Amino acid sequence: MEVRRTLPVKLDVADSDRDALLDTISQYKHIANETSDHCWNENDYKQTAKYAVKDELYHDLKADHDLTANLVQQAIFQAVEAIKSGVARLEKNEDTSQPEFTADTARYDKRAATFHDDHVSLSTVDGRIEADYVLPADETDTPFEEYLNGDDWEFRTSTLHYKPFEGEFWLHIGFKRIEEETDSTYTDAAVPENRTVLGIDLGVETLAVASTGTFWTGDELDHWHREFQQRRADLQQAGTQEAHRTLQRVSTKETAYYKQYLHIVANEIVEEAVEHDCSVIAFEDLTDIRKRAQGATWHHRWRFNRLYEYVEYKAKAYGIDVEELERSPQAKTVPAYYTSQRCSSCGFTHEDNRPTQEHFECQKCGYENHADYNAAKNVAVRWCRRLLRRNQTGGDGGAPVNVALNGGTMNVNV
Repeated sequence: MEVRRTLPVKLDVADSDRDALLDTISQYKHIANETSDHCWNENDYKQTAKYAVKDELYHDLKADHDLTANLVQQAIFQAVEAIKSGVARLEKNEDTSQPEFTADTARYDKRAATFHDDHVSLSTVDGRIEADYVLPADETDTPFEEYLNGDDWEFRTSTLHYKPFEGEFWLHIGFKRIEEETDSTYTDAAVPENRTVLGIDLGVETLAVASTGTFWTGDELDHWHREFQQRRADLQQAGTQEAHRTLQRVSTKETAYYKQYLHIVANEIVEEAVEHDCSVIAFEDLTDIRKRAQGATWHHRWRFNRLYEYVEYKAKAYGIDVEELERSPQAKTVPAYYTSQRCSSCGFTHEDNRPTQEHFECQKCGYENHADYNAAKNVAVRWCRRLLRRNQTGGDGGAPVNVALNGGTMNVNV
């Protein structure tokens, strides 16, 4: 049985970061209320399918606000959950009204917040900020010792609160008990029987996007990279032997940070596949990703490869295959931008379909969405079609294959 706990912790926020956090909360509330307006209608059907609502609203809300993708998603999801609760009360003939978000709060998942033993890093409208926890001088036998410093709990989605009368920021940190793995984790019961694929698109601005519409940003990695670059430059300029030894320690610490973060993302990608009963996680050909990812440096190329490796070995525990889509011989003339410029709705491919880094708009059918999400669906569809071609020649049987999407699955065998 899954055990969860919440620990309220006061944050020590620098004066220079307060406005960014307050603006973040304000925009978060605005998105939640916009979503509530969209879903709640006094006369018509009220929308309660969060992924369908996200598909309808995400692009416009993201364009109109400065929040990161994950905060926009959390605001939409929180509003839809409130709508769903209201509908449940209506079905019981209980009095209720349209949800309105007035409290100064914002919900952070593990991609928008990075937790440490003594501080937290939070996404804001003005980049990342770090805030120390305000902890008692002696944490012995306190919840802080048990949850923050213990090995039995892991961080989950948390809620940032602002108390205007006190002028204080509090983080209600969510925890889940880490259960010991048993042999049952690796039994055949955990292996999906169907052929459903989770497509993953990798990029520079967004670390990874799944065909289900889940985003993993690279903000934290880029922030660390800039910090470590500046530190290295300062040490190299010093030129002393001690600076050289410090430089080696800094490089080791940097790599450890990257690996830790990529392990978290890899775990969540596998969790996404398990949640949607996927038997395959498909990535674009890594060579193509590196070619089409504008602004990709060695730092980005390294994380593409490492993330793939982590997902590959973690997925084995659940019997999920991880595949890299290799180009077929007839695809040699297809540009490296194929996946990002192809419409996942009608199949039309053109460079004008992607007018900006984030926006996709098909010039033929008018389909619009986040460009990386569109690309992730294309990866999944291409893998399914490749399997179907294999099926037609007797290679893998004739079972239908599906793409895991945010509203369910799409059967490609049609």
